Amino acid sequence: MTNLSVNVNKIATLRNARGGNVPCVETVATDCERFGADGITVHPRPDERHIRREDVFKLRPLIRTEFNIEGYPSEDFLKLVLLVKPTQVTLVPDAPDALTSSAGWIVAPHLDFLASVVDRLHEVGIRVSIFVGTDLDNIRQAARTGTDRVELYTGPYAHNFKSDPEQAIAPYLAAAEAARQMGLGLNAGHDLSLENLPFFHQHIPQLSEVSIGHQLIADSLYMGLEAAIKAYKQALQ
Repeated sequence: MTNLSVNVNKIATLRNARGGNVPCVETVATDCERFGADGITVHPRPDERHIRREDVFKLRPLIRTEFNIEGYPSEDFLKLVLLVKPTQVTLVPDAPDALTSSAGWIVAPHLDFLASVVDRLHEVGIRVSIFVGTDLDNIRQAARTGTDRVELYTGPYAHNFKSDPEQAIAPYLAAAEAARQMGLGLNAGHDLSLENLPFFHQHIPQLSEVSIGHQLIADSLYMGLEAAIKAYKQALQ
């Protein structure tokens, strides 16, 4: 079974636009679980433009499924996740001012750094996933860090899906097989939608988890949050 982790950053963005606590991130996150989500994802950035540090601490005792925290492994970020101890930490190479995670790690130049981060997280029992593209040697390098999983950046797949689904999925098939050979679990995320997710999952059924935020929340404006989560879960059947 492939788990659906709902990224609630966009809920925090909407809340922050007016101040106050509407919509309430904690309420939405627990409702997502109640509606069938298998996990909750947050990405606290240094400027706190959406999820704030205090949100992470408030969410931790409320989440009953898996809690996944994404971020660049700065010392401040590591202090946060070592205190909170989520189920999983996803390491992304984003600059502090990045609009969104739009590329994976080029692992080799950062191998020792990433391996040391993985060790620190493993010491307190946190599962680790490293955000990567589909380059096969890069995935093999990621395995050398000791990470538990890799998360495939699916932006290029989503971009090319409409014009040629078979060509769009091809590098991900090879990447999934490389991850399997390396003994790595496989996650995926970025620009996955109700249109392109079923095809992706059909071809790569060994996915452990997809993390979806922006598109799911956008769909929920028309469908309602419960219906949107159920539709994404159905896409993973």
